Amino acid sequence: MFRKNLKKDPELFQNVSDGLRRLYRTKLFPLEDAYRFHDFHSPALEDADFDNKPMVLLVGQYSTGKTTFIRHLMEQDFPGMRIGPEPTTDSFIAVMHGEQDGVIPGNALVVDPKKPFRKLNAFGNAFLNRFMCAQMPNAVLESISIIDTPGILSGEKQRISRGYDFAAVLEWFAERVDRIILLFDAHKLDISDEFSEVIRALKNHEDKMRVVLNKADQISTQQLMRVYGALMWSLGKIINTPEVVRVYIGSFWAQPLLVPDNRKLFEAEEQDLFLDIQSLPRNAALRKLNDLIKRARLAKVQAYIISSLKKEMPTVFGKDSKKKELISNLGEIYQKIEKEHQISPGDFPNLAKMQEQLNGQDFTKFAALKPKLLEAVEDMLANDIARLMALVRQEEAAMPSQVVKGGAFEGTMNGPFGVGYGEGASEGIDELEWVVGRDKPTYDEIFYTLSPINGKVTGAAAKKEMLKSKLPNTVLGKIWKLADVDKDGLLDDDEFALANHLIKVKLEGHELPAALPEHLVPPSKRGISLEA
Repeated sequence: MFRKNLKKDPELFQNVSDGLRRLYRTKLFPLEDAYRFHDFHSPALEDADFDNKPMVLLVGQYSTGKTTFIRHLMEQDFPGMRIGPEPTTDSFIAVMHGEQDGVIPGNALVVDPKKPFRKLNAFGNAFLNRFMCAQMPNAVLESISIIDTPGILSGEKQRISRGYDFAAVLEWFAERVDRIILLFDAHKLDISDEFSEVIRALKNHEDKMRVVLNKADQISTQQLMRVYGALMWSLGKIINTPEVVRVYIGSFWAQPLLVPDNRKLFEAEEQDLFLDIQSLPRNAALRKLNDLIKRARLAKVQAYIISSLKKEMPTVFGKDSKKKELISNLGEIYQKIEKEHQISPGDFPNLAKMQEQLNGQDFTKFAALKPKLLEAVEDMLANDIARLMALVRQEEAAMPSQVVKGGAFEGTMNGPFGVGYGEGASEGIDELEWVVGRDKPTYDEIFYTLSPINGKVTGAAAKKEMLKSKLPNTVLGKIWKLADVDKDGLLDDDEFALANHLIKVKLEGHELPAALPEHLVPPSKRGISLEA
């Protein structure tokens, strides 16, 4: 009944979360359940997975500044927080919004249906004793939740067992978070074996991954260049993708810079990272949609693999020997499925891991191929997802200002300490005198060599002079439009000086404004409408 309505009635979904939840329950979950997707890949999704706020996962070796980074973002300590040069954070801490400060232990957390952590129960008590939720009232946490993780160990320390599969827990979180931030310490760049293993475990989530090279104020510019190069080389070997991961360089805490030479670089990088984090609430629905599509593609492949193995199994004798043969020839089965169903090789699960998991399975209990289940998922991908995509755009349009607010995000928003304040086109913004007037005598000398008529130069005359800047015509065309305040196709001495000032702004590496700011309008033109 539901499926018929789903195709006919486009108003069925109240919102994106509701639509994703219904599609998962009615179309994708039956396929996952039939072909043991939850045993091999990922536990079933719950309602809280579709409704929860965007989450940011912080991963790094000990003493790279993960907990300090969270404190810097929120500008507030959180319950259970410990900071020090030694491995202090020995637990997974979900920092979430709550009306009062408090800590919820792991065992209580995984039975709370309103929290998206119920399926972590599968990792056992060793993990749950090292998992907690820190709740507190904080403006930043009204929009996002942050997951702090234990410092990844190096050297001998990593050989001591944690008692649970650390990489598998991180992979579980990676599937459900909106952003993964890998932190590195510029002062002691070292990627341990365990960290390499963790990064490889996150390899299917490169689109969510960002890298922060923290504590960059502790070294000189020359050393920073070398450390940055070494980091990119190391990451290239581990992540093994042609795309370069975005690396943000800075010092993410509220202390004076030790080596302030790169202050402007750090400010620009911090602003870029903040904008990336601030966009998460606006893009959360799209991320959940994208993750559901990825999950559906993997579930389809899982169905083909399991049904192929079932098909090859003998009915009576030689089951064990056939099972061993099928596992060893799994690569060939992958190729056969790939050709038969036109599936991309990148959609298949890791071969070695799949072979290892299949060893403990009873192939005779596997399900044969059920075309109706696959058709339902195909219909979801072909039709329902497109409808939800349109709904995503509607929700985004209805909430354009949905960004993370509060904490460190407020400090760089407005006022004289905002990024770019008083620089480039903003120079002179709070001065009484017209900022272009400082260099106007120099520009006037050039202006009068261009033989002005009635106090104005033509576009052709101005063009010859402006081309000397070697800026592209597209840029010079924009400068002309901004400088020709009265829109008469000519430039007087004030407008010519303004054009040269904007050329200078561009040559110094700043962006041109979309519209001429009030403080740049020549005093002689301030009564003129700029829209004329």
